[in-house]
Amino acid sequence: MSPETLVKSSPFSSAEFDEYVMSTYARFPLTLVRGSGCRVWDDQGREYLDFVAGIATCTLGHAHSAMIAAVTEQAQTLVHISNLYYNTPQGDLAKWLVEHSCADRAFFCNSGAEANEAAIKLARKYAHTVRNITHPIIITANASFHGRTLATITATGQPKYQQNFDPLVPGFHYVPYNDVEALKSAIADLDRNEPQVAAIMLEGLQGEGGVRPGDRAYFQTVRQLCDEKGILLIMDEVQVGMGRSGKLWGYENLDIEPDIFTSAKGLGGGVPIGAMLCKSHCNVFSAGDHASTFGGNPFACAVALAVCHTLERENLLANVQARGEQLRSGLIQLAQKFPHLISDVRGWGLIDGLELSSDSTFTAADIVKIAIEEGVLLVPAGPKVLRFVPPLIVTSEEIDRAIAAVDRALTTLN
Repeated sequence: MSPETLVKSSPFSSAEFDEYVMSTYARFPLTLVRGSGCRVWDDQGREYLDFVAGIATCTLGHAHSAMIAAVTEQAQTLVHISNLYYNTPQGDLAKWLVEHSCADRAFFCNSGAEANEAAIKLARKYAHTVRNITHPIIITANASFHGRTLATITATGQPKYQQNFDPLVPGFHYVPYNDVEALKSAIADLDRNEPQVAAIMLEGLQGEGGVRPGDRAYFQTVRQLCDEKGILLIMDEVQVGMGRSGKLWGYENLDIEPDIFTSAKGLGGGVPIGAMLCKSHCNVFSAGDHASTFGGNPFACAVALAVCHTLERENLLANVQARGEQLRSGLIQLAQKFPHLISDVRGWGLIDGLELSSDSTFTAADIVKIAIEEGVLLVPAGPKVLRFVPPLIVTSEEIDRAIAAVDRALTTLN
């Protein structure tokens, strides 16, 4: 049997797809079958510019030579052995991540939600064993997003994700994002009789919450409060990490260091992998405390390591900064052209949001649908925010093409 025969799939209509797959996603009517760089093609042969990148995941775009080489070599060598044994790619990846961050240790899993679950468990064990807290509470922010497991949707400060899944996991408290006084008041109230606050878990930039960057002064105060009270600071880097913010880690934009941070999405460039990293002082896990059958297997780690090395070798952070400035400049020009339709433009690096005015009669999803017709893929971040998260290899010409498509969409809807 030839390689082509092995990988080729038969035509499959959306109706047939929906007959067998649970309807947990509101999919756009598009079947993608191939990709190269920042472009993808559908089953009709039509080309699209991909500014979704698997929702901020395809760091190197599609079919990058470094990933192809890593996938091929590791698939021919060793794919999976479980964590009953040592494996070199996992050790190499952990070393790279530690040497390129503030962390001292890494734990590997399969997704951002799992990485955040690991962070929650680590914070709880630290609270029990180091600070003698009986009922630990983790403070998170309104409009945050931390995953879809029961613990991480509870950590997520958006009731729409929690509806019909109660009883939720106890031990979480929500505060407004970027509001120092609200945070101080919450800590004082929760710790009034005895220490209860075990950790504060925040995104450096809220992605699903509307592409809302953190305020530097706020996060520096959060770090100070954590130091004063022995509270752990957890940073959810699942969407903004691995170079997307213009720095390797989102927390670097805020001039702080967390005690624990999580990574996924862009870490594997599209191959599922997650990581929870921590500093030595809160490294309280011991054998049997936490585990993941697939987490850190040789295949996923080899590909993730190729992504890491390519970020360095191709100096992609410089490209993220330059193209991010170009993208925001173009979006600001659109805001000036359509002041009655656009209320804000914001973001870091190559995660940017265009917010529609509250009185606009259409949604971000409406723009997405027209952009698809224009040959550009975009993704909403809530009903009124259009999110731009292209691969980190995106070019100047591709940025211009995406902005022009949004311009035409706004003109159509205006």
